[in-house]
Amino acid sequence: MRSRRVLFAVHDWGLGHATRCLVLIRALVERGDEVTVLMAPSPGLQLLKAELGQQCTFYPYPDIPKPLGRSPPMFYAAMTGALPLIWARFKREHRLTERLVRKHRFERVITDSRLGVWSRTAPSYCIFHSLRQIVPGRSPAIERLVERGQRRLLKPYRKVLIPDFAENGGLSGDLGHDPQLDWGAGRLVYIGPLSGVRRQNVPEDIDYFFSLSGLEPQRSLLEQRVQAALPRLSGRIVVARGRLDAAGDQEQKGNATIYGYLDRHAQAEMLNRARLVFTRSGYTTLMELAELGKRALLVPTPGQSEQEYLAQFHHERGHAWSTTQRRLDIVRDLARAQGTTGIPQHATADSVQRFLDAIS
Repeated sequence: MRSRRVLFAVHDWGLGHATRCLVLIRALVERGDEVTVLMAPSPGLQLLKAELGQQCTFYPYPDIPKPLGRSPPMFYAAMTGALPLIWARFKREHRLTERLVRKHRFERVITDSRLGVWSRTAPSYCIFHSLRQIVPGRSPAIERLVERGQRRLLKPYRKVLIPDFAENGGLSGDLGHDPQLDWGAGRLVYIGPLSGVRRQNVPEDIDYFFSLSGLEPQRSLLEQRVQAALPRLSGRIVVARGRLDAAGDQEQKGNATIYGYLDRHAQAEMLNRARLVFTRSGYTTLMELAELGKRALLVPTPGQSEQEYLAQFHHERGHAWSTTQRRLDIVRDLARAQGTTGIPQHATADSVQRFLDAIS
């Protein structure tokens, strides 16, 4: 197959989108494509630059605003207030994409959740796992209305590439399965979960790995709870605080080793070595746990309804234990997580091949 010029846009909400896109961008580069990565200046962009170096061209461009809140009502109020800015950003992204396609003659446009990045002339594909949004109270009428909006936003794309299994609700449950509306024959393609973490031949010698993440102030609030619980936990413990500004920091507190920040490779090693993982329930994290088949205690970021739904979905199926940040009792809930089956396992290599086939 001849090489193509590809514009690949990545959403910058946390590192998850960058890590799951990294395996796809690498696959494109390895088959000879010329890839330009569009992403906001962010830790995610720094990660991609560090991993890909001169193999790609990078185009920094701001992403949509990210409303914050200390509680779910504050988060939803902030998100609603930001909608006009978000719509304006989508329009600017689209105009930019068309200029870039004309100037650089891109032959494929691929975007992970940046919904303004599409072209009328170059075949465009969107990586997206949320055909519908989970709204508070699960009102069928409101969720159908939201799905209609999602379908409209994704209409310009030739295919929607869903990083999940097609069967049995996959990893995403109602988010990515059984849509209420007609999305068009062949447009929804389940390529399978994508994880930047690979299985390693290392012993499981860490009892608990605490991986702290999320937008502030919620990351700091969760860290306070973890730090307070450490003296009451036995076994070998590793904590990654998720503070990029504290990279290189390390301290020992009893039987716990605490790192300010772990890079991608160190994080992958700790996930492999852990018997049980304490983490947020972001979708990228779930795909990493699926790659490794790990048991987990999931604590969704307050106000992020997707994380809240995913945590409950896997809790109900016995794959993981979950609780809210407000009700979290770390000692009690870690013990309960020991009795779960682990996230169903899947190999990312199969998903990458389905991705390449889908955009050919």
